Amino acid sequence: MMGGVLTQEARAGSSGAPLAALPPFAATLQGFWKGEVLWHCQLAHFTTLKVGGPAQAVIMPSRIPELALLIKGLRQHAIPWRIMGRGSNILVPDDGFPGVVIVMGQGLAAIRQVAEDADGVIVEVEAGCGLARLVKWTMAQGLSGLEFAAGIPGSVGGTIVMNAGAFGGAIGDHILAIGLMDGQGAYHVAERRHCRFSYRGLTIDHPDLPGPVRLGKGGGRHREDVLVLAGTFRFTRGVQHEVADRCRALNAKRKASQPQGMASAGSFFKNPPEAAAGRLIDEAGLKGARVGGAVISPKHANFIVNAGNATARDIVELMHLVQETVWKRAGIRLEPEVDIWQPEGGERH
Repeated sequence: MMGGVLTQEARAGSSGAPLAALPPFAATLQGFWKGEVLWHCQLAHFTTLKVGGPAQAVIMPSRIPELALLIKGLRQHAIPWRIMGRGSNILVPDDGFPGVVIVMGQGLAAIRQVAEDADGVIVEVEAGCGLARLVKWTMAQGLSGLEFAAGIPGSVGGTIVMNAGAFGGAIGDHILAIGLMDGQGAYHVAERRHCRFSYRGLTIDHPDLPGPVRLGKGGGRHREDVLVLAGTFRFTRGVQHEVADRCRALNAKRKASQPQGMASAGSFFKNPPEAAAGRLIDEAGLKGARVGGAVISPKHANFIVNAGNATARDIVELMHLVQETVWKRAGIRLEPEVDIWQPEGGERH
């Protein structure tokens, strides 16, 4: 599933699964959630790496009140759950997820211009909107600021959580406020002063939330404590064709240096302060290294691609090979940028 389009295979079993096949929490879930549920749905259909086993249930709310109701019910009944956007920066285990996966999709993907002043144009974007769609929209409006993001996959919510960036720019540079939902289903607005953006991360320190909450890779708490529902951005008014030219130029540069037409999660490792991760992996002689169906891209060493039959285990083993080899050669420990889903309480990489 990409961009909210669910394949027939992924939808199979959503309503016609025999009762005996449903998870133990099915009756409880159906007691407070009256929308569609995809039972035993393969998460590989939802991720850009095309790996991942089944979630016991997948739900795609279309409105914020529905999402609030769902989260309150899941928390009240202690049903495990996680949030997924466009699945572009995650690795789901082969065993899948024993609970409910909430997919933020087209129903929570609006783009609204809310104001314009001497400092620029203020735009509110819901978390389920694809970043590519937002870049295309700003390009058509002649709004400058997101040119660096041309060609980056994923949802707006996910890119805010990860403070995604490239070519010297980052999402956090343009955020004025973030709409949040806590684990009780209550809505909050974090103004810029409540947000501390860092390299591939974000910390929210809001008086109505339980202490500083770190989002992004390694934060972990965003899965149950805080969800990003929307971002309010400020962009500058530019010349439409000049903005479009910059977007096309940076996207072409990205395509020239990164693997195309192969399943991946984008850049796999964070860049350490000492050097670019891709250069360290290349210098370690690991381009083309393979474990099962997982391969270090010969085009860009910081990409692990699925050659067609990779498992999550293949990818994790290849990740460990890279980490160990680079550590032995350069004394630098590479940390994954990709969010590797673990069982509740499991060790994070």
